Amino acid sequence: MGPRTGKAAPAAPRAARPRSWQHAGKRGLDILLASTMLLVLMPVMLVITLLVLRDGKGAFFSHRRVGRDGQSFGCLKFRSMVPDAEAALAKLLAEDAEAAELWRNTRKLKRDPRITRIGRVLRATSLDELPQLFNVLRGDMSLVGPRPVVQAELTEHYGTHASHYLAVRPGITGLWQISGRSDTSYAQRIELDVHYVERFSLWFDLVILAKTVPAVLVRRGAC
Repeated sequence: MGPRTGKAAPAAPRAARPRSWQHAGKRGLDILLASTMLLVLMPVMLVITLLVLRDGKGAFFSHRRVGRDGQSFGCLKFRSMVPDAEAALAKLLAEDAEAAELWRNTRKLKRDPRITRIGRVLRATSLDELPQLFNVLRGDMSLVGPRPVVQAELTEHYGTHASHYLAVRPGITGLWQISGRSDTSYAQRIELDVHYVERFSLWFDLVILAKTVPAVLVRRGAC
């Protein structure tokens, strides 16, 4: 039998995992800043809780997301959706082709029938994500990282870049938040996640945190 001339297929790219001391430093920063933010923002969170309760049952919502190393966790938010949210979404996507295409590409909708009145305000200002500070303290999330996704999104969209997502804890904010959010495609979102993991450093986290405040205030890419 003659020698083989074909080349082996290249292995799928894997993320360079941050070193243990980098994870430790990031975790320490998360605990310090998240604790401080919770103390400062607790009055605001109490007011939001009362407003959400006036618009329906239950102030908080927990949804299963994929965390670091594939660990599943309950991602907390202030409830911003109606009780029959999934049925409302399915009806819209079945009747509106444009909305269905937008959902496939970005996982976002410009006119989402699931969102309550107070929920629209909370989402536009990102206040619905404040309970995720508790996720940070529990170690499920970080202040900065890729936004948490469900398993179906990770499987369908990330492909060979899933290892980048799994290398770090998902974050409350990240490159996607300061780069346009809903103004970007899902493919661009993944590119931003990969870029973040490959450039991982505590300084980079601080830069993203500093840029998050003006991005939220001008509601860049919010929908």
